[in-house]
Amino acid sequence: MWKLKYAVVAALLGLLSGPLPADRILYAEQYYELYHQHLYQYPDDSLENIRYLELALKADFANPLYAIARITDTTEYARYRSLFRMHVNLKLIEQYLHLGSKFDKFELYFFHREGPWRGAICDSLGTAEWAYRSALRFWDEALKWSDEAFRLRGVHLPEIQKWEDENFRIETDDLNYARIIRGHLDRVAEARAYLNCTP
Repeated sequence: MWKLKYAVVAALLGLLSGPLPADRILYAEQYYELYHQHLYQYPDDSLENIRYLELALKADFANPLYAIARITDTTEYARYRSLFRMHVNLKLIEQYLHLGSKFDKFELYFFHREGPWRGAICDSLGTAEWAYRSALRFWDEALKWSDEAFRLRGVHLPEIQKWEDENFRIETDDLNYARIIRGHLDRVAEARAYLNCTP
């Protein structure tokens, strides 16, 4: 009797241990759902999120029935798409800023100029500069989509109120990542000049 139970359990485990079917990810909303935040954001986590968000920008939108917000007409759908693209670009900026901050050197001391770690600090500052410049590129896209969404500001989508708030903050210049990023780039340039880093 126990041999029969053992054989049935072994057969079930054998069936379950094989490859299981997976859903294909096709739509922008599906890639966006893969984006997540960690308590401690390491560079690998930022790069993973950047990949998902960039794929979300390239992918087609799902049927409006499966959108993140309730869509009832074409005007709402147009606003939803503009807000979605604007929001994803803002999240990409945040991820690149997180990534840049991991490689940035916010305080330099006199011994950094001549120590054996000067080259490593220069390389790290170069990586931070690359991340900040990448973030600046997505700011231009976010502005474009924000402007398009703001033209339809009479349409309210309650499920994505936060995105509408971001849109309003961009259009009133309350949220200006260009100013923040340029501040980071200026500080990195000063640090590289202080260390005599070659470009």
